[in-house]
Amino acid sequence: MLMPAQHRVQFDFRPLSDGDAVRVGSVKISALRTPGHTAESTCYLLDDACLFTGDTLFLAAVGRPDLHANEEEARDRARSLFQSLGRLRRLSPHLLVLPGHASEPVFFDGVPLTATLEAVFARLNERLLSEDSFVTRLLAHLPPAPPNYLQVVELNERGALAGVDVTELEAGANRCAVG
Repeated sequence: MLMPAQHRVQFDFRPLSDGDAVRVGSVKISALRTPGHTAESTCYLLDDACLFTGDTLFLAAVGRPDLHANEEEARDRARSLFQSLGRLRRLSPHLLVLPGHASEPVFFDGVPLTATLEAVFARLNERLLSEDSFVTRLLAHLPPAPPNYLQVVELNERGALAGVDVTELEAGANRCAVG
């Protein structure tokens, strides 16, 4: 199993560092470290065509920096997130963004949740004018923590999913986003 280099999980994996690339058949997947939501947050660039953003960047929001963090850690993560978003903003504007979750409720209609990087950053542009205003606004608009957050973290860190309906854990809008 390949995962971002980190010390949280309790199972064996092969760590991926920033810039590492993996070939899967004829495609190349490159790791782009994007701390902010968590210290180990990483996006994955697929053949300069699409960007899997996990909980770093959503289609109309960004990852929240406060989960499992005190106030100072959340502020530091928000600053890191601003820097990470700046890094993503320098990528090709035509990349398709494929987030790990929806930031708002969606219909399960089979329509992919995607937008170009350019369109996503156009929606966020006003929020990204300065680091200080980004951090202040982000921390002021945090929604309540997801009710199942600690359970999801525990399952992720143990790598144990036997007997757990992950559809129920992840159904609907995910509160990992801040609009």
